[in-house]
Amino acid sequence: MSLQPPDMISELLRGMRLSGVRYRRIEASAPFGVAFGFAPGKAQFHFVSRGPAVLRMRSGARFALNSGDALFIPNGDPHDLLSDDDTTVIPVTEFPSEPICSTVCDIHCEPCPDSDNVVIFSGCMDFELGGMQPLIKAMPEVMMVSRLMSTWPEIHPLLAAMERESMARQVGFAGILARLADVVAALIVRGWVEAGCGKATGWVQVLRDPRLSRAIYAMHQQPGVNWSVGELAKEAGTSRSVFAERFLSATGTTPAKYLSELRMRLAIQYINQENQPIETVALRLGYGSLAAFSRAFKRIVGQSPGALREASQIPQEI
Repeated sequence: MSLQPPDMISELLRGMRLSGVRYRRIEASAPFGVAFGFAPGKAQFHFVSRGPAVLRMRSGARFALNSGDALFIPNGDPHDLLSDDDTTVIPVTEFPSEPICSTVCDIHCEPCPDSDNVVIFSGCMDFELGGMQPLIKAMPEVMMVSRLMSTWPEIHPLLAAMERESMARQVGFAGILARLADVVAALIVRGWVEAGCGKATGWVQVLRDPRLSRAIYAMHQQPGVNWSVGELAKEAGTSRSVFAERFLSATGTTPAKYLSELRMRLAIQYINQENQPIETVALRLGYGSLAAFSRAFKRIVGQSPGALREASQIPQEI
């Protein structure tokens, strides 16, 4: 067994998906106030094509935004985008909107035709990290792209391209903007992880502990194996008791429960997004029968695999 710790950052990013994305191009003139409600299980992304604006979180945190700023709100926390703190805010869903393409709509918050209006490109999306989903809860309330500028200079041309596309509004600009926003959001997450996850604790210890990383990586690479504590401890290079204690301290759960929940998160991905047959998913994840898989799935997810498949085929509005 190699003593080199596995690349858990690559493993994390391999499982990252921004899906079900709906974008809005918001144009407004001061005074304006746009409220975004709590979106559980989703993330919010904002790019300021032309500022200034203020981001105000319901927690009380406040950020001054200018042209070229981008930010990611990983846990879908409620917030406002406004011209100043005294402005009345209106839910974004109450503004009239006009579709630009299948994934982008245009919102005009009473802009003035003869002034330099504020322009913001916003997205709401399903944010998944595959088997590392618990890490999302450890992320900060707001992740600002400005904190990555010196470390990741490749973000500069991406932001410049977003600003250019948003303002020029040439043919196909909405689709190009959406793709660029996906990349910028992914870079913001990667930058936070590679910078050491800030001051986050708890589950982040898995990324910082090379012994735990080897065991976690083994489960991610082969989720269909019925890993025992002894086998995982061997991967980690520790005794069973030391491994079990470290694992529980870092993740808040046991290896067996972690493996079961990892399998179910992957099962949702395989069924929902990859449209794999349920029987294939059951075998791929180490279950000897479809019945055993269905029981475990319903116990952890709260519904049957068939019900999940049916629900995923119904179009949903964001």
